[in-house]
Amino acid sequence: MVTSVPRLVVAAPSSGSGKTTVATGLMAAFAARGLAVSPHKVGPDYIDPGYHALATGRVGRNLDAYLCGPELIAPLFLHGARGCDLAVVEGVMGLYDGAAGEGELASTAQVAKLLGAPVVLVVDASSQSRSVAALVHGFASWDPGVRVGGVVLNKVGSDRHEELLREALDAAGVPVLGVLRRVAAVDTPSRHLGLVPVAERHADAVDSVGAMAAQVERGCDLDALEALARAAGPVPGGSAPWTPDLPGRHPAGPGGKPAPVVAVAGGPAFTFAYAEHAELLAAAGAEVATFDPLRDERLPDGTAGLVVGGGFPEVYASDLSANESLRKDIAELALSGAPVAAECAGLLYLCRELDGRPMCGVLDATARMTERLTLGYRDAVAVGDSVLAAAGTRMRGHEFHRTAVEPGAGAAPAWGLRTPVRRVEGFVQRGVHASYLHTHWASEPGVARRFVERCRTS
Repeated sequence: MVTSVPRLVVAAPSSGSGKTTVATGLMAAFAARGLAVSPHKVGPDYIDPGYHALATGRVGRNLDAYLCGPELIAPLFLHGARGCDLAVVEGVMGLYDGAAGEGELASTAQVAKLLGAPVVLVVDASSQSRSVAALVHGFASWDPGVRVGGVVLNKVGSDRHEELLREALDAAGVPVLGVLRRVAAVDTPSRHLGLVPVAERHADAVDSVGAMAAQVERGCDLDALEALARAAGPVPGGSAPWTPDLPGRHPAGPGGKPAPVVAVAGGPAFTFAYAEHAELLAAAGAEVATFDPLRDERLPDGTAGLVVGGGFPEVYASDLSANESLRKDIAELALSGAPVAAECAGLLYLCRELDGRPMCGVLDATARMTERLTLGYRDAVAVGDSVLAAAGTRMRGHEFHRTAVEPGAGAAPAWGLRTPVRRVEGFVQRGVHASYLHTHWASEPGVARRFVERCRTS
């Protein structure tokens, strides 16, 4: 069992410093050297992993200590890094920022410690010179358990600016592993929830990743960065890789019944998904069939259950609405009592309408875009029994949206949430479980098993 994967964590003092550019560029640059690179992202972000996958040719995976618990970080990392020569982990927010009011929980620093990984600190140096040494010294010394192995200076303005920065950091004893100038070609378009996903701009995204790789190759000491990664040693704690296999599963179903088909929405409108969900469904005995609600007019043949994750249906509302035959297919499946699990964008798609455009009509509710951002981790408890969880099941989740849903009648709530105020959220009716809450099923693998068993019996 391999537990000593060479690895780096790319972090920063704050958001907007250039983590994604450096992390994605490093992934692509190392891959261009012929290394098998395992890409990871700290936190609940679904968009950056798409760029990571483009850079490495491997599935981007999340490491979220709030959603999954600290004990699963190393196993999930080792699962994703199987067969790889090196791993790059992109951090979230500032190095020490995590779940609000929870100390270091879910911070990049905590994940780096759980993995025993050296940190490469990306610093936006555009408005400072000698002060950079004080900044880096503070981040490097704040937590003795975090090893800052070096700095990449981003947005450096000139040769003279670089010289001043290097002098300051030499005095601080922190190695400079890279210096990047500002290059417009590496900028990636954003909108209301962050970067535009790869699936929506694939050709342009390929160019962006190529530009990131070229800038990193020009400005970074790849040999020194690779040496730093190889000095990481074994992952602490003797963790074994996580596995989606569940005890007592029946891949072909009890009595030799064929595996139920679980249709999973994909394509540009539904890009938010954790790779482990499909792996857990397959391990529980399902045949996972991906479809694109923008293009496919029918659900996959033999569909016994449906999973519709997050994404940007508000951007594609007209096209989703125009696909009337698929909307009717989904409504009929839900009416039959088949299991349907929907998160965030999936919830909006199941409503009667979104911004005035007809959707699937599974739920007696209307949805609309708003100016208000709802964002944060949530502690949740299942209010009643559903296709995903028994009443009382506790899970942790994450909300991230700028929409509002106005419910009608006839559905029970899905979750009771502990936020600054206690509230209920989501819908449970027949076989439908629909909610704004994004959850990571690796924290509660019985969710996938329960869903597949309901697909067999509904």
